[in-house]
Amino acid sequence: MRWINTRPSQGAQLALTLLPFVLLIVAYTFGSAARLAENANDKLLPGFAGFAEAIDRLVFVADPRTGEYLLWSDTGASLVRLFAGLGISTITALVIGMLIGMLPYMRALLSPFVAVISMVPPLALLPILFIAMGLGEASKITLIVIGVAPTMIRDLALKALELPREQIVKAETLGGSSWQIGLRVVLPQVLPRLITCLRLQLGPAWLFLIAAEAISSDSGLGYRIFLVRRYLSMDIIFPYVVWITLLAVVMNYILDRIRIAVFPWSELEKQA
Repeated sequence: MRWINTRPSQGAQLALTLLPFVLLIVAYTFGSAARLAENANDKLLPGFAGFAEAIDRLVFVADPRTGEYLLWSDTGASLVRLFAGLGISTITALVIGMLIGMLPYMRALLSPFVAVISMVPPLALLPILFIAMGLGEASKITLIVIGVAPTMIRDLALKALELPREQIVKAETLGGSSWQIGLRVVLPQVLPRLITCLRLQLGPAWLFLIAAEAISSDSGLGYRIFLVRRYLSMDIIFPYVVWITLLAVVMNYILDRIRIAVFPWSELEKQA
């Protein structure tokens, strides 16, 4: 029997899925208990009671200065920026990616430029964006677009280029124009990849958002994490990191469900 040919049962797969998370929690529990035994006021690895108290304060108690519930107000501010950046990136990537993949002249014009732009470290441009666009929302959203859109464009262009040439020839034989071929042949096959590409860019998008909020902002999840770090408030930082991760996981799951619901054939293609 070869390991490469074995498949875990549903129960074993669930256990294996949960095992790393359980081990991480157990390791943290022992580490926290050891540090708190030496110093009851230790802030580096607070106990779960400290987490519960901090979460209760952030979620259910209004801030006396602003009257806002901090976790929810920070989440709302960050999600607005994130969705704006991802929305602009998605539309830009779809249009430019299809043009590069379909039209040789556009490929010659834009493909090298997009390839070079995708190699620029987006965080290195952050000071330039703040100088050119100010410290407001525009610079933060632009950073997400610069960091995410070029990679998405290249991915969608490659997907369009991979389509069988026979499909294009058949569409031309039936009298289809370039516009009709793009809408009826290329677009339906590119859209599932667009959703998958968007899922893959959720992590980088969060990274650029938090970096921008950490440097210049007065609200947001990244802003809050870097604000309390000076006080070593790990009881706030850890829950915020877990919350950001949970939001990203939920967004990833929703996008995948949308792909399967709207393009069920893409799941069969993936399994094949």
